[in-house]
Amino acid sequence: MRVHKLGSVLLSAALAACAAGNAFSASSDAVVAGEAKVRLLVSGLNNTNSAPVFRGGVEIVLTPGWKTYWRYPGDAGIPPRFDWSGSENVSHVEVLFPAPKRITDGSGQASIGYEERVIFPLRIIPHDAAKPVTLKLKLDFATCEKLCIPAEAVLSLAFSGGASTESTLEEAEKRVPEKQDVSKPRPLAILSAKIERGKDPEGKDSRVIVKALARTVGKLDLFAEGPGEEWTLSLPELLKNEAGHAIFAIPLRGSRLGSNDAPPKLRLTLVAGEQAIEAEIVLD
Repeated sequence: MRVHKLGSVLLSAALAACAAGNAFSASSDAVVAGEAKVRLLVSGLNNTNSAPVFRGGVEIVLTPGWKTYWRYPGDAGIPPRFDWSGSENVSHVEVLFPAPKRITDGSGQASIGYEERVIFPLRIIPHDAAKPVTLKLKLDFATCEKLCIPAEAVLSLAFSGGASTESTLEEAEKRVPEKQDVSKPRPLAILSAKIERGKDPEGKDSRVIVKALARTVGKLDLFAEGPGEEWTLSLPELLKNEAGHAIFAIPLRGSRLGSNDAPPKLRLTLVAGEQAIEAEIVLD
């Protein structure tokens, strides 16, 4: 009788542990790197696309008062580099970047990045979804307070198609800017971008003027990237925001402009509170 009861208790405990494990799906152990802890997360298999895709994430939890960077760091900083080359049964990993924030350091410079905690959502495409996957990451990034500390995290996580949906990853995905669709009217939109030539013969006062629609609630900001890493642009300045219409200026002086005096197109990210959109705009 005791054996029967003990067996029932153990079975119930095993089922509870299994349910608890499935509620979170899979995660690696956290690794300390710089002033942060980093881990890998993996959620359910999505079979709605042409290729099966696992949902995942790279979580960075920062020491209070420290920050890390977006894919373009701003005036100073080191963008994260994700190396998945050691992974097994992995065809491709796409890293998504949540909407960042502008962070000032008190010296007149501003960086673009994240404070406290950030999760970079992943789209993991396996070679064969029926077989186990081992995701291996070498992450090079930086944690910064007044000084920056280059950091490296090496992580590994094995999983299979039985992983379940994880709400933490769903929330992180909501923070990734949506691709702007001009065919769908929405309260947040990038309307135009054009080069405004100044009076200086050397073009030192030239700038890019960006017009945006921002009929939404929350702090408004704009981030600009060039068509390649050889282009680095000054942070946009908000000139006007009235009645839901905003105007930003991107000074070309102080920007590294590749081989031309202005980029042919820009990748723009417009953030308003919890909402964000991204668009690639050809300059007029």
